[in-house]
Amino acid sequence: MDIVPGDILEMKKEHPCGSRRWTVLRVGMDFRLRCEGCGREVMLPRKKAEKAVKKHIRPESAGQTEHKEGSSHAI
Repeated sequence: MDIVPGDILEMKKEHPCGSRRWTVLRVGMDFRLRCEGCGREVMLPRKKAEKAVKKHIRPESAGQTEHKEGSSHAI
């Protein structure tokens, strides 16, 4: 699963605040996620987080890099 910071994950189980959506803040051996309902931040091991994902949403701006927006560089 190709998850990058800025992506939104919809989980199978909801958070106690009632929200299922989490924003990805950091990716590595574990993920740092922020609940979109209450703002709580948690860290989950990658394996557990990937298993709990129901839907992966990538915002339009998250897939672009600054190099693609700028003009080509002359050498």
